[in-house]
Amino acid sequence: MNYLVTGGSGFIGSHLVEHLLKNGHSVINIDNFDDFYDYKIKIKNTLESVGKISEFTFRTREHDVQKLIFETSSSNYQLYYQDIRDKNGLEKIFSKHRINAVIHLAALAGVRPSIEKPLEYEEVNIKGTMNIWELCREFRINKFVGASSSSVYGNNEKIPFSETDHVDQPISPYAATKRCGEILGHVYHHLYRIDMIHLRFFTVYGPRQRPDLAVHKFTQLMAENKEIPFYGDGTTARDYTYISDIVAGIQKSISYIESRDGVYEIINLGESEVITLNEMVESIEASLEKRPLKNMLPMQPGDVLKTNADISKARALIGYQPTTSFQNGIKKFMEWFLRK
Repeated sequence: MNYLVTGGSGFIGSHLVEHLLKNGHSVINIDNFDDFYDYKIKIKNTLESVGKISEFTFRTREHDVQKLIFETSSSNYQLYYQDIRDKNGLEKIFSKHRINAVIHLAALAGVRPSIEKPLEYEEVNIKGTMNIWELCREFRINKFVGASSSSVYGNNEKIPFSETDHVDQPISPYAATKRCGEILGHVYHHLYRIDMIHLRFFTVYGPRQRPDLAVHKFTQLMAENKEIPFYGDGTTARDYTYISDIVAGIQKSISYIESRDGVYEIINLGESEVITLNEMVESIEASLEKRPLKNMLPMQPGDVLKTNADISKARALIGYQPTTSFQNGIKKFMEWFLRK
């Protein structure tokens, strides 16, 4: 199969690309190497995902990405340096390839940054996604799996969070854009018969995790004996999901949608193991054997108090079964962190 993956050089995307290539598929990766974090990290992700190790003499993002495109180009892998807001640029890519399905992971991520730049989040996460759907319509690609987020649940009082819960009261622009994606996706499913699954990811962690995310950020700061920003009293909690379980859930969603017609589904992908902020920091402390220096701060606008996924639908519909406990996942993350 020939899959187009947007955001295929990011944390989740690079793991998915690696999985697809190892299983004999072809991949078209679209990524704009956004400066949300150091683009060099995405270059390393990309090289690892295609099984290449290369020494880079870094000069500029444009030069380095062009070099990366040249080094990774093959019969079953193509990388495009492309922003999803640019429909004309996307159209050139779609016209070059026979695409069987789209896995859409590209987005501007992060709850707190979205409060600072809501219009930019709207441009990327809503307009950019609609550009992808418009091209799916034009090129008659009717299989689509996209990344939503547990943030759509906001401060939902019902625990665990179910796909049938009311989620129309988001508390951040990021969450609102992800919910809009689910709603607008149904329009394209209804009007143009695009089979579609939206996956609500719950706090993904593991090797290659973005440096701004809590597990990676806290580990880096603690390793350097620096203060960690500690918001609230430590009782906020997250449903942490290990990266290999997320990739397995995406693959199962692809298989489900390819074997059926008339599909529109929203599915939680979580671990159903809720870990408090205190417990997360204690796990890092035990692994690094370093005491955390906490900079105690108030809760931030847009932050949710707790996430907890009801994954019964994922189990029943696509056979999703997470296998990595938080304790084992942290060990694997630490092994990667200490050798990177």
